[in-house]
Amino acid sequence: MTAYTPLSELGEFGLIKLIKDKVELRNSSTIKGIGDDAAVIEPSEKQIVVSSDMLLEGIHFDLAFCPLKHVGYKAVAVNVSDIAAMNATPTQITVNIALGARYTVEAVEELYEGIRLACENYNVDLVGGDTTSSRTGLIISITAIGEVAKGEAVLRSGAKENDLICVTGDLGAAYLGLQILEREKQAFLANPEMQPELDEKQYIIGRQLRPEARMDVIHDLKERDIKPTSMIDVSDGLASELFHICAQSGVGATIFKDNLPADEQMLEAALEFNLDPITCILNGGEDYELLFTVALSDYDKVKNHPDISIIGKITDKSEGINLANKHGQSFPLQAQGWKHF
Repeated sequence: MTAYTPLSELGEFGLIKLIKDKVELRNSSTIKGIGDDAAVIEPSEKQIVVSSDMLLEGIHFDLAFCPLKHVGYKAVAVNVSDIAAMNATPTQITVNIALGARYTVEAVEELYEGIRLACENYNVDLVGGDTTSSRTGLIISITAIGEVAKGEAVLRSGAKENDLICVTGDLGAAYLGLQILEREKQAFLANPEMQPELDEKQYIIGRQLRPEARMDVIHDLKERDIKPTSMIDVSDGLASELFHICAQSGVGATIFKDNLPADEQMLEAALEFNLDPITCILNGGEDYELLFTVALSDYDKVKNHPDISIIGKITDKSEGINLANKHGQSFPLQAQGWKHF
């Protein structure tokens, strides 16, 4: 039987040392990381981009089916995704965690192993944070810092009429992955002897448990000399994110139902749960793909990209935000994604 070490045995300073000893610094802009009152960062001539996200046990993740290593990785990825959506490169993060009494030293090591793997994958330095106790389970809050050349940041407010609307990857899979995990959890609670049936759903489950920020696409766009006119990451659902871009850019939009990208596992799972796949794509959320617009003149640069779908066009604000079918009929789009309150 594995022996676990209570956090009280290690203490705050011991916990900080445990974390610090496993941190590797990778960026020249990091002058001083963990171990002082504050980190020291020297960003050269670039602009600084800062974003922050908080994940709460029981709200954003369920440890019944989400390993702590995945929680740590996902917490970094969702913050890096925000930096990517600004057309920037992530360089540093700070991590704040609050832990309940049931957490052990080994559990914290597992959480930080996920954080370490994400930092390695995205070439990010962990430079500080805070640890404290919690009466409500695990809380993890990450602030991500990135760099972007002056004039190269992409905002939500730059979309123009006739721009192409593009999205990376596929959509709706994370939502269906969550439905699978919730179903298997209930089956386990009803019968602990029952084995979960997950083998044929690994892709969509992975999309929920361990999403990836699309920094690869940001690098691709730069290599192809494409600067999006507006951009946002798909965390709350495609429809909600499109509404954000249209509201801040003062435009309308039409997206085409047949152009929406979907994975086969997602489509099969939607049928299994008697859900409309298009509703899942539009409102599922947590895909962490990039929704962006480009000038019509960039069409030839994006049309053959294997991981970018052109799903619509920006229109005049007076036309509203619509979903069109192959018969040319348009219907007002509804945003029914994740609501935080």
